Parts: sequence; C-alpha cells; structure tokens
Amino acid sequence: MLKVENLNGYYGDMQALWDISFEVGQGELVTLVGANGAGKTTTLNAISGILRGKTGEILFNGNSIQDLPPDKIAELGIIQVPEGRKLWPNLTVLENLELGAFLRKNRKDRTKNLMRVYDLFPRLKERKNQLGGTLSGGEQQMLAIGRALMSQPSILMLDEPSLGLAPILVKDVFKVVRQINQQGVTVLLVEQNLRYALETCSRGYVLETGHVSLQGTSQELLENPHVKKAYLGM
Repeated sequence: MLKVENLNGYYGDMQALWDISFEVGQGELVTLVGANGAGKTTTLNAISGILRGKTGEILFNGNSIQDLPPDKIAELGIIQVPEGRKLWPNLTVLENLELGAFLRKNRKDRTKNLMRVYDLFPRLKERKNQLGGTLSGGEQQMLAIGRALMSQPSILMLDEPSLGLAPILVKDVFKVVRQINQQGVTVLLVEQNLRYALETCSRGYVLETGHVSLQGTSQELLENPHVKKAYLGM
C-alpha cells in the first residue's frame, strides 16, 4: 500500500533523512521506532506532504504522491495523528470529531463513523460537549485518534501516541491501536517506546540519526543484541 524509496529530507540546508526506504502492506500494522530526534516525525511529515524539502519516491497504491500537497494526500486516505495531538482546544469534543469528517467524501458517513469512534472511546461520548482543551492527556489522545478515524483512513499514521501518558494509559492506547488494525485499517506507528511498539506490531524499522539501521519482524528486533543494549537496557 505504501512504499518509501530512498527518501531524503531537508530543513533548509540541513539534511534530516538519508535514503529512508520501507514499505507497509495493506492491512499491516508496522512501526518506525527510534530515539528522540531519529527522524521518525520527519518521515511521517514527508509522507503527508508537510515536509516539502525532500527527494526520493513515495508511492501509495503504486502511484507517486511525492509532489502532492497535504490536502490531496489526505483525500487519498493517508491520515496522520500528529505528535502532541494538535486539537482545537476551544471547540467541544464533538466539534473536534466533526472536523475530522471535513472532506466531502466523509460527510455522508459522518454519523456512522461517529458511532464507531464512540464505540472505541466511550469516554468521548460522555464528554462530547466538553471543550477539547479541558480533557486529560489520555482523553486528548483518544480525541486525536478519533478525529483521524472520522476521515475514514486507508492508512492511519500515528506519531508518538504514548507521549506524556501514564503507563496504564499507554497500555490502553496500544490496545486500541491493535483494535483499529483488526477492524481493517492499515497502521503505520511511530514510537520511541520501542518495547510497546514492537509488541504491538508485526514488523518494524529502527531509525537512527536519519537512517534505517535495522528492520525485521518484531520478534527479530526484540531479540537483536543492539536493540537490547541501546533501547531495552539489557
């Protein structure tokens, strides 16, 4: 479904990505893991069209999206949940969710998708009239994911969904990520909590200083000596 080949990313004259290559098959749950500053968010921003300084090839269902603007990429069903949630704090939970169905093709199914989000996150239904900015961190993450699901994504790209959450909430978030994938949504997960990410996903790629340093099944990466030493403290 998604194929990235020899992607190089730049912020002005500064290069942040070097020949990044990976792929995500339809229905897969794949993760990009690595330390803070490894280039994970930059990679997602390049796919979404937010990062314009890039070379290489980005293919979605066999078609190049390399030069498309972000709104056209979103129309294709490539939806990103950004790091830090990026909610509208002065709008209600319901209004935030409805804005996720802003594209014309999503509006006719808005009620059905809203019920789907409420099934996944009953807390959002309870707080539908509450301002987004007054929610707890965990609830805001639920809202950010729910807003993305309102867009009926073909591929959902999650950027650091566990960031700033208490450990018990982190478990809940990854449980929901698996549930979303089991419902048929392809997921690309970016995460620095390597253990949780690899235990959730079937395959993974390790990013280090803008390069893909390792790739393999989740089990292979969890058993890799470098991963154990550098990321798992073993």
